[in-house]
Amino acid sequence: DLLLSNSCIPFLGSTEGLDFRTLLLDEERGRLLVGAKDHIFLLNLVDVNKNVKKVYWPAAKEKVELCKLAGKDAHTECANFIRVLQPYNRTHVYVCGTGAFHPLCGYIELG
Repeated sequence: DLLLSNSCIPFLGSTEGLDFRTLLLDEERGRLLVGAKDHIFLLNLVDVNKNVKKVYWPAAKEKVELCKLAGKDAHTECANFIRVLQPYNRTHVYVCGTGAFHPLCGYIELG
């Protein structure tokens, strides 16, 4: 209904079939941060498909291999699924991902 009434603009995302997991609204900068499989997207709140910025953050290859050896599915489990997007200060966001069953966290400068 929203699409038919032109009441929304869908995020076209990526052709990679990403799995979106977490969101962080940054009203001050007019952005939406979206955590996905191996990626963090920075979207414009006015038009989510305009000037999309993307941070590629995969799990380490050796962690992916260990995950597969443990019998996990390479496409649905052995990746870095972003689970936490938390404001840290005015310039950084704290980010955590699953890291193919070896969690990892870091900071992203919003600059």
